[in-house]
Amino acid sequence: MDRDELWRVVDDQRRALTDQLEELSDAEWREPSLCTEWTVRDVAAHLTQQHMTLGAALVGVVRARGNVARANRLAIDAKAAEPTAALIAEIRGHIGSRRHVPVMTDNEALIDVVVHSQDIMTPLGRRHDVPAHAAAAAAARIWSRPWLFRAMKGLRGLEFAATDTAFRAGSGPVVEGPAIDILLLMTGRRAGLRGLTGAGADALRARIPAE
Repeated sequence: MDRDELWRVVDDQRRALTDQLEELSDAEWREPSLCTEWTVRDVAAHLTQQHMTLGAALVGVVRARGNVARANRLAIDAKAAEPTAALIAEIRGHIGSRRHVPVMTDNEALIDVVVHSQDIMTPLGRRHDVPAHAAAAAAARIWSRPWLFRAMKGLRGLEFAATDTAFRAGSGPVVEGPAIDILLLMTGRRAGLRGLTGAGADALRARIPAE
């Protein structure tokens, strides 16, 4: 997938997500997401941060006394306190922009919106469609940089094959399923197990703690 196609997918994902966010009830905004310790509102707040400048990020880290995780948590808490309509408008305002978080790349912008859209909609029982080739591109990026996600350590010794697009990675007993489920698993979301089958699937389930 070339750069222009990647950003077309990012724009489409942002557009579809904001349309869905507008349909959520106040109660749904308070529901837990797939992202550990984050509510739906927290994830939406995080998605507004793609335009954060390096300077703003550094100020946040200084205020958190060098603790990057705490700086991120404080930034999300502050943003999540804003009105719902403002959060939606800010995410929608990113459509057409190719800016992303400093020190990250276009690929991480794709991973961010694809995975976090699932974080929001899956636990609410709502479907959020992702092109299979885009989910595969995100998965390929993560596979090539396993240090990005701790969950990758638990996937060693297995081969992953998408059933809906051309994606295959790893070696060992095969785990098959939709590219989006493979991607969710790579990013530490146990919900990705739902659509996975194959000789390696049972071993994989045994490795991943129940939620």
